[in-house]
Amino acid sequence: MIDEQPIVLTDEFFQDPHTTYGRLRERGPVHHVRFPHGVIGWLVTNYALARQVLSEPTISKDLRAVADDNRLVGGATIADPGNSQHMLNADPPHHTRMRKLVDRAFTPAAVAALAPRITAIADELLDTIAPGETVDLLRQYAFPLPITVICELLGVPAADRTDFQRWSGELVTAQSHAAKADANTQLAKYFDDLIAERRSDGGADLLSGLIRATEAGDRLSPDELRSNALLLLIAGHETTVNLIASCVLALPDDARVRQSIATDPLATKAFREEVLRYHSPVHITTFRYTTTPITLADVRIEAGELIMVSLGAGNRDHGRFADPDTFHPDRIDNHHIAFGYGAHFCLGAPLARLETDIALSRLLTRFPAFTLATDAARLRWRPSVVIRGLTELPVHCR
Repeated sequence: MIDEQPIVLTDEFFQDPHTTYGRLRERGPVHHVRFPHGVIGWLVTNYALARQVLSEPTISKDLRAVADDNRLVGGATIADPGNSQHMLNADPPHHTRMRKLVDRAFTPAAVAALAPRITAIADELLDTIAPGETVDLLRQYAFPLPITVICELLGVPAADRTDFQRWSGELVTAQSHAAKADANTQLAKYFDDLIAERRSDGGADLLSGLIRATEAGDRLSPDELRSNALLLLIAGHETTVNLIASCVLALPDDARVRQSIATDPLATKAFREEVLRYHSPVHITTFRYTTTPITLADVRIEAGELIMVSLGAGNRDHGRFADPDTFHPDRIDNHHIAFGYGAHFCLGAPLARLETDIALSRLLTRFPAFTLATDAARLRWRPSVVIRGLTELPVHCR
């Protein structure tokens, strides 16, 4: 059953979502809402229900099958199908097939081997910051570190990374469908050209590996290759940018605690995982839809309805976490869902964790007494339903 009037989430929701979630929890764990960009659907705010939805086989990620259903998409547009044939938009067995062809680049051994290069990139970026200088750490450190790593993995030339920043930002944050479509087109053309170049000369980069990859004689189609390259580019840095920035924001002023986080792997892990829970850099999942009627927490949802899961709300669920709205840097019981759950659990989670740990360690080694250059309450968050990230992070580097 659908409420006649969905709950309207305003632009202020982006700046303080957890106040809204507190009010929603008083009404139940699943809500019929209208998002600020106009899409109408169901929003899950409960931890247990989130895990159920994220692993429910009758709730699909393959929106191409219903891209022409105006009721389903609530006035929003579905990305160009030719650029959307990636594993995030697929259900098993197609998802399983594509993931097998991609995930060999993200094995624990492959990710661990990147540590020296990630450390070198972090040090190179910190070398550009003078002691005592005030900088936007988001622009000068948190963003360029993961974008450099993923671009090097994919074999994207350094000169093109500014364009990638702009296109990726438009896809994730822009409220205009036209702006998103233009960024999507620009990225697709770029990767078509790059893939054609790699087909002719090969290489040791991830994109060349995807071109050559086979699994039981299977290969990625041209659309799948382009789409998964786009996905790896965006997902390969957006989450980590915001995780690094949120870690910097959450760091306590206590010098002993900072030293522990910088040098003790167990303290680093506990702190990083609590930031993932508390700030959840992927705020709300991308679209899913019901293929059959389903009842969630006594709410009947018909077939063909959009469902989005708030990972951020689930990670602050009072029924799952003790004192969830308080940041505890040494929290032990922290089985959060910041990287999702089920078949679509984030492929790049090990890389994001490694990059963040190195970024924190090198920053605290170089500038152990850094402080925010503004009141934390004055910081603004990006107007994105999916991403929870700061717009800037001014810091005194000391």
